[in-house]
Amino acid sequence: MAFAYAQPVPLWENGTPGINSAEPAFEPTISPYMIDSDRPTGCVIVCPGGGYAHRAPHEGEPIARALNDRGISAAVCDYRVAPYRHPYPLLDAQRAIRWVRANAKELNVKPDAVGILGFSAGGHLVTTAATHYDGGLSDGDEIDRQSSRPDAVIPCYAVISFGEYKHTGSMKNLLGEDPPAELMQSLSNETQVTEDTPPAFLWHTADDPAVPVENSLLFAEALSAHKVPYELHIYRTGRHGLGLAADFPHIATWIDLCAEWLKEVGF
Repeated sequence: MAFAYAQPVPLWENGTPGINSAEPAFEPTISPYMIDSDRPTGCVIVCPGGGYAHRAPHEGEPIARALNDRGISAAVCDYRVAPYRHPYPLLDAQRAIRWVRANAKELNVKPDAVGILGFSAGGHLVTTAATHYDGGLSDGDEIDRQSSRPDAVIPCYAVISFGEYKHTGSMKNLLGEDPPAELMQSLSNETQVTEDTPPAFLWHTADDPAVPVENSLLFAEALSAHKVPYELHIYRTGRHGLGLAADFPHIATWIDLCAEWLKEVGF
C-alpha cells in the first residue's frame, strides 16, 4: 500500500475503540510526511499541544516539514482530546507508533527508529507513551501486534507532572474534574521512568508562564537517576507555545539541535 504525502489516514480502519464515548465523535488520524531516501530512515510522530482541548496547527504540519527539511521523516498524529478522556489520547499515540512500525516497509522507515515528539499537553502525551507501553497486543490486528514503545521521545515545553507543577487545565481535560490520586500519580510521568525508558531530547524556557520549567527538570532528573541517555536545553526566556520559534532566533536553534540528536541516536 502506498500512502499519500501529508494526507490523513485513520488509525483504525475497522472500528476505533471508544469512538462513541464522547460527542461529537472524532476519528483519530495519522498523516505521513516521508522524505525521499534510497534507504530506510527513522520517523518521528508529531503530537501537537493544546491542553488536551484542541491540537495547535502550528505544532503539527510545520514541525513535520521542518524535520523533513533536515532529512527526517515524520507523521502528524491527530489524537483525541476533550471531551474524550484518558486512556483515549494514549491509545491513539500508541496506535500511531504501531501503525508506523506495521507499515515500515511501505513508508521506507526503520521499524527500530520510531520516535515521538510533542508540545505542551502533547508533551505529556508523548512522555506517557514513553513510560506506559507494551510489546504488542496478542488479541489485536496486525498493527496492534507491534510494540508501542517509542525509540526516542522529544518533549517540548511539556506538561509532564500532575503534582506540584501541574498544568491544571490539561489535567482536567484529560482526567476530569476530580481524578483519583492514584491515576494522577500514574500519569505524573517523571515518577514512571525506568531503565527501559527511551532516550529523550527535552527543551523548555526558564520562565514559561503556563507550564513550569520544573516539568522538564523533574523528567530529566528521573532519566539521569535511571541512567537513560538524554539531552536537555533550557532557554533563558520565552513565552509558552513557541513551536518552531521562528521569531526567536536563539530558541529556534532547538529544531537543528534536535535533528542532530536524532541522527546520533540512529534516526
